[in-house]
Amino acid sequence: MELTERKLRILQAIISDYIMTAEPVGSRTLSKKYQLGISPATIRNEMSDLEDLGFLTHPHTSAGRVPSDKAYRLYVNELMANSEITPAEKAIIENQLRADVSELDKTIKNAARLLSEITNLASFVMTPSQEENRLEFVKFVPVDQNTVVLMIVTENGKVSNTTLRLNEEYNEEALGILSKNITYRFKGKKLSELITQNIIQTFESDLSAMNRLEEFIMPDFMRTLEEMLDVRLYMDGISNIFDLPEYNDISKAQQFLRLFDNKDRLRRNILSRDQGIVVTIGDENQDEELQDCSLITATYSVDGQTVGKIGVIGPTRMRYGEITSIVKYLTDNINHTFSLDNWKGDRFDK
Repeated sequence: MELTERKLRILQAIISDYIMTAEPVGSRTLSKKYQLGISPATIRNEMSDLEDLGFLTHPHTSAGRVPSDKAYRLYVNELMANSEITPAEKAIIENQLRADVSELDKTIKNAARLLSEITNLASFVMTPSQEENRLEFVKFVPVDQNTVVLMIVTENGKVSNTTLRLNEEYNEEALGILSKNITYRFKGKKLSELITQNIIQTFESDLSAMNRLEEFIMPDFMRTLEEMLDVRLYMDGISNIFDLPEYNDISKAQQFLRLFDNKDRLRRNILSRDQGIVVTIGDENQDEELQDCSLITATYSVDGQTVGKIGVIGPTRMRYGEITSIVKYLTDNINHTFSLDNWKGDRFDK
């Protein structure tokens, strides 16, 4: 059966109406609200054909039809009109996102909050993957005879401070030598490379400073590097779902909320998505728990290097054009805001 131009116009009208109202759409509604130029009877016949083609479903409790995942995919790919975000939304994003860029984590949390407030959906932002990030400097700061703070700073301004309890006393001079030697030898190296290198062997000649380092310091040093490789997931606006009619059913709301109970699982799903702006709808999501949802994600960059993802999750009945435009505009602003010069400078006392 051919998907004619008339069928496409009817399908587009059904999708647009359902996205706005969340009510199944009937032929009489289409005839009254949209200038299709055909009778309700002809519309009914075309709707029946669209259902046979898999673009519409027929809820048992209603005479109207609702779009299927297949219909939403066609809509996003071919029928969706370009949507410009409002000047007010642009101003909110520009002003609030750039209000404080002193710390990366604070900035991306702010981005998640902004996205949820503007879209009225649940939003998420992932911190940059540190796998390709590079070491800026390392410093061991003595606290007392058996306590040391290990400070690791990366080139994009990521900072980790770890308190180490040592079984053997270290003097301040030895710690200073360690700090300078590690920084000198490994500055500019990828964190992933450092984890795979035998750093102990590199310092075999520095016996006075490296005395029993492998036993007392290096396990914590390597563990800290691995933690800095971890991708963190920030979420916001989860309670927005209670304003959506799809989740008036408590069981469906609980099912949606369970998605956020297992952050590791959601994190893996987001990490596996392609670069750029990606829209996945319903059963296109490989994870069974996401197959009643749509996800819109985009990647953002630091100094031109792709480092993280931002996006929204909600029901398949979603304002795809508008939300995609908002995600893109926010991403563009993140790319501008997350400049290396904003993070480096004199913030760290080396």
